[in-house]
Amino acid sequence: MGASRRYVERMDLTHIGHACVLVETADVRILIDPGGFADDFTGVRDLDAIVVTHQHPDHLDVTRLPALVRANPGARVLCDPQSQPVLAGLGIAADLHPTDGTTVGAVTLTPVGHLHALIHEDIPRIANVGVRITAEGEPTFFHPGDALDAEPGDVDVLAFPLNAPWQRSREMTAFLRRLAAPHAFPIHDALLSELGRALYLSQAGSLGCPDTDIRDLRGAGPVTFG
Repeated sequence: MGASRRYVERMDLTHIGHACVLVETADVRILIDPGGFADDFTGVRDLDAIVVTHQHPDHLDVTRLPALVRANPGARVLCDPQSQPVLAGLGIAADLHPTDGTTVGAVTLTPVGHLHALIHEDIPRIANVGVRITAEGEPTFFHPGDALDAEPGDVDVLAFPLNAPWQRSREMTAFLRRLAAPHAFPIHDALLSELGRALYLSQAGSLGCPDTDIRDLRGAGPVTFG
């Protein structure tokens, strides 16, 4: 009999604030969108990959990210096309997402989507590439970055933007209904007051998909899905 896997059918997710999420699955650690609105992510270690969905500063912190990359020399950095020159200017070598996905250990990271959601007709749209994370026998996770039009296929756990200058509440609840994931948790919430955050969460639960279990991971540390 071959050696057994050290991992089981589970995924640990930590919401580090705003759009930043630490994904731990199949013995692989992936940090998504370490941006300027996130809590302190500089102490995260043993990363296998760092993913940047787009270049906006709330998703890509040019001040803190270089130190994180230096502290995780084994981490592969993946990004959208327009973030690559930004990262190069910071001395960070980043790879573009191959269309057929990137394998990191037993995990596959597949790019989903191309453009950031429209903020205003006077603001040019930039690249935005969400990421679908899968491993055989493990839950599947999708982080959309700043767009709601991507088609990631079936996912077990969905990170959904709670509030943004480019998003109305009815678009958020429609996104939840369309993807109909068994589990979902809010991200992209740094612009909300406590009252506003509670209101948006209430709408996500009452007007989103009735079959989706919404869990608020803020301040909860690693939360296991499996």
